[in-house]
Amino acid sequence: VNEKAKMGIEGYLPIVTITSNRIEKEIELKIQDNGNGIPETIKEKIFQPFFTTKPTGQGTGLGLSLAYDIVIKGHGGSLDVNSRIGEGTEFIIRLGYEHV
Repeated sequence: VNEKAKMGIEGYLPIVTITSNRIEKEIELKIQDNGNGIPETIKEKIFQPFFTTKPTGQGTGLGLSLAYDIVIKGHGGSLDVNSRIGEGTEFIIRLGYEHV
């Protein structure tokens, strides 16, 4: 949303929405924005450590890599991404839970 906001599109209002749902024995979190979207050509790379589309010095490329490690490796969950160029991106996190 930051990059799209910098483009100066008249009437553009950056929006990030977070929703949660209980689906059987899982908790589902959805994080959606109305930014530029992620091109298909780089979608497979976004969870790799140190991958960034930002200029040198403006991003480490560790945010999504750390999220992947925490969700997938640390908690056995899933982390999916859906994106449409010009419309935005949605990340879906699913984590299992047990009643204590």
